[in-house]
Amino acid sequence: MIIDHGSMEIQFTTQVFKEGRTYIAHAPELDVSSCGSTKNRALKNLTEAVRLFLEEAGKMGTLDQILEEAGFTKRRSRLEGPKFISTQQITLPLHAVHAKT
Repeated sequence: MIIDHGSMEIQFTTQVFKEGRTYIAHAPELDVSSCGSTKNRALKNLTEAVRLFLEEAGKMGTLDQILEEAGFTKRRSRLEGPKFISTQQITLPLHAVHAKT
């Protein structure tokens, strides 16, 4: 997939976690994360991190490969990531041999 990135938009999923007092924002399709002291700050920082990640990938000539491997498709002037059907927490018991605390 060769993409003219000049006037494109990219659409990606965000997940926000809280670790202590810090909010962690993650873009799973691109495996990019950032953090902040509030949810909104974490999301703003993530947006900037994704922009910088994509710019660097473009400079290195790897952007098309990254987007293709991440499952992005071009729809008009927008790059859309794969659609998540469900996000849930699952509990899986670990035997004492595998669990390190």
